[in-house]
Amino acid sequence: MIQVRNLKKTFGPKVAVSGISFEVKKGEVLGFLGPNGAGKSTTMRMVTGFIPPTDGEAIIGGFNIVENPIEAKRLMGYLPENAPSYADMTVLGFLNFAAELRGLSGAAQKSAVGRAVEMCFLENVLHQSVETLSKGYRHRTCFAQSIIHDPEVLILDEPTDGLDPNQKHEVRTLIRKMGETKAIIFSTHILEEVEAVCSRAIIIDRGTIVANGTPAELKCRSVSAGAISLRIASGNAREIASKLDGISSVDRTTIVSESPVAIRVFPRKNVSNNDFARALSEAAFKEQWPLLELHTEEGRLDEVFRNITLPDTKASNK
Repeated sequence: MIQVRNLKKTFGPKVAVSGISFEVKKGEVLGFLGPNGAGKSTTMRMVTGFIPPTDGEAIIGGFNIVENPIEAKRLMGYLPENAPSYADMTVLGFLNFAAELRGLSGAAQKSAVGRAVEMCFLENVLHQSVETLSKGYRHRTCFAQSIIHDPEVLILDEPTDGLDPNQKHEVRTLIRKMGETKAIIFSTHILEEVEAVCSRAIIIDRGTIVANGTPAELKCRSVSAGAISLRIASGNAREIASKLDGISSVDRTTIVSESPVAIRVFPRKNVSNNDFARALSEAAFKEQWPLLELHTEEGRLDEVFRNITLPDTKASNK
């Protein structure tokens, strides 16, 4: 549904987006991650036709966004950054206006507005002017306009910005449900949203894609992925770590805490998770350590994000 091919955007001498390419299929939710200034919003604005690309192309449902903008935009809902709206309109008036812009009228318009209001939980503020709304309700109102025509493609720039924890949960649930039948891209700075909602994630840095994969695949790039954490009620942390270092499948150990004892143990290459866990549990039984916990680390997305996007970290990893 979304094909981005060698998309590039320059503003004078500044290269904001540097020839990126990716695709999003129907039934897929793509998380778009990156530090501030990485090119996320610029990419979304080009994909939606808000600004033209310097080079490359974005194709929505088979329609080039530059050559066939009306056909492409009919398929698309867009929630821009900062959720712009008309402050003097009521919520109901704004949504009716958005529905009319989408070519809806009569019973179809009424049904579309009602569905959007229900999905975004706006019943209590329908007759308030947008300027009197809290930031959360204003954002929800703008989210409602993006889905009012039940589009096949959704482009959402920070869709949970300004929402309280309960509202964030509602929006994440809504995106996950809609993602079963639509192609969705949404940008976020909240990494837990990626794990909760996304089927795939892209990390962009300085206008270039630096990582692309499922949340599980990205977490596997974490330094701690595959390590096993031990928590032991009592004992000498250094002595325990030394004995763990003597196991043939152990590459190295890190003492996380000395009281209670918490040690992270890293496997050698090509050692299976099951064999590694079995070796450590057998050592704990043999040494009669009062074991409280033993679990395999999945890896941390925030760690991967920092390692990929922080210049000092990237330089030290080379």
